[in-house]
Order: sequence, then C-alpha cells, then structure tokens
Amino acid sequence: MTAGHSHNHAHDDHGHDHGGHGHSHGPGHHHAPASFGRAFAIGIVLNAGFVVVEGGFGLHSGSLALVADAGHNLSDVFSLLVAWAAVALGRVRPSERFTYGLKGSSILAALLNGLLLMLAAGAIALAAVQRFGDPEPVMSRTMIIVAAIGILINGATALLFVSGAKGDINIRGAFLHMLADAAVSAGVVLAGFGIGMTGWSWLDPATSLIIVAVIVWSSWGLLKEAIALSLGGVPPGIESQRVEQHLAGLDGVSAVHDLHIWPMSTTETAMTAHLVMPDGNASDTFLHQAAEEMRAHFGIGHTTLQIERNAAACALEPAEVV
Repeated sequence: MTAGHSHNHAHDDHGHDHGGHGHSHGPGHHHAPASFGRAFAIGIVLNAGFVVVEGGFGLHSGSLALVADAGHNLSDVFSLLVAWAAVALGRVRPSERFTYGLKGSSILAALLNGLLLMLAAGAIALAAVQRFGDPEPVMSRTMIIVAAIGILINGATALLFVSGAKGDINIRGAFLHMLADAAVSAGVVLAGFGIGMTGWSWLDPATSLIIVAVIVWSSWGLLKEAIALSLGGVPPGIESQRVEQHLAGLDGVSAVHDLHIWPMSTTETAMTAHLVMPDGNASDTFLHQAAEEMRAHFGIGHTTLQIERNAAACALEPAEVV
C-alpha cells in the first residue's frame, strides 16, 4: 500500500440522499516489519544452537532448571519462526478472496506465541513440582557456565527486536520471549551459585517455578492484547471516543454514527464511519483531509467515510445496531 494514496467517489447507498466515500491508505507506524528479517534469522540460528547445548548439559548435569530453560528456548525458536512467517505472509498481495492480503496473520502469530508461552510455563511448573518430591544432585558449575552463555545469547537476540517492540505486537512477542529468557538464564546462574554454596538441590526446582512466574508475568499482557486484536478490538493507543469527537468536529458534520475501528494487522488499522452532513457538501478535498487527519492523529491508515444528509434514514444509526 502506498502512503498518501487516496481516492474517493460520491455514491448513493442504503437509500440515502447523498453518499460520499473517502478512502486513504497510510502507515500507522514507522517500523516496517520487513526490516526484521535478518534479526529473525540470527535469533533462530543462535537459539536453535543453544537449545542443543543447554539441553545436553542440563541432562548431563542433572539440572531441571537448565532442561526447563532449554525447553522454553525451543518454544522461542518456534515462536521466532511463527513471527517471521507472519511478517512474510503480511507482504502477500491482496486477492479476490483475501482483499486485505494476509496481513492478519501477524495477529494470529502473536496469539499463537502467547499461547505457546503459557503452555511452556505449565510444562515447566509440572516438572518442577514433581522434582520437589524427588530432588537430585546437581552439577552447579555446569549450570552457571551454560546459563551465563544463555544470558548473552538471549540478551543479544532481544536487542535485535527492541526498535520494533513498541509499534508491533508481533515483534514485541519475539522481544518478550528473548528478554524473559535472558532473565530466566540469570535466575539459573543464581541458583547454581546457591546450590554450590549450600548444597540445597531444591533450589533447582524452586528456580524453575520462578522461571514460570517470569514467563507468565511477561506474557499475560501480550496474550490479552493478541486475543483482543484477533476479535477485531480497537488497537491499543487508539481511543474510539476521541476518534468520534474528532470526526464530529469536522466542518459541516452534525453527527457521527456506525463508527468501527479494527486492526488489519499488528501494525495497520482500518476505520469506517457515517458522517451526517445536512448540507451534503463533501468535496474530494474534505474526504482526503479527513482521512489524512485520521492517519496523522490516530495512526489509522485505511479510512472509509460515508456521508449522509439525514441520520434518521440510516438503518445503522442506532448505537446498538452493528
């Protein structure tokens, strides 16, 4: 889609006296997901290699915390693949059936990644509780060395995604996975030191439960937001009431109804609304300017406006009608 491209046409619809349709495409955010292809590739290679090393040493040293972290890292490799695939699918051109293209795949990827994190947390918690009943000796030095490498790898991978984490929930999912892993690895290092000094093997499963708490805490917001977006909820950062007030304040507009704002993807937003203009004068300039204001003020890049002279004639005027 080309920023600034817009077109409109007058049309008669639903029996209204006069209809106008303003239509604009524009980016809602400045970070293009496509620019993270290299970051995904580096992150996947680094983490896949580390999963093999960490899992092997975890089994060798008897550390459940290392094995749990390796399992979580494996889910991260998969989550990076899912997020990367969503970025690629988002560039697929629109078709007759998928008129938005496949941009919504980034929302599905964020949702899937949120669910994956919760599943990983559940599996780690179950294993930790079972280990409490049957603690095993742990090679603390191996724990410390391997987990320290994990801090470096996960921290470096998180930095690759930090610039896009604010503007795109799909990229934020990748960032949160890596940041949580760095924190988890730090916890394993501390547990290794604790076991080395005290000999308390129960510190290993206890650390695993702290890992679970970190994963759930960092992922809950991501999962909630992904569910809301997948249900067509107004994207975070946009207040529908403010959008309505802005539209109602446009020159010649007496009322606004049938306002809908929904995510086309994790970075792009669409909007439709009916504007009541008793004089019926909605020029191309008015429609283009209104669409540009939606983009500039609210990051809504795909705006469609219908102009009506008389709200009472519109079957969609009542607030409860969708």
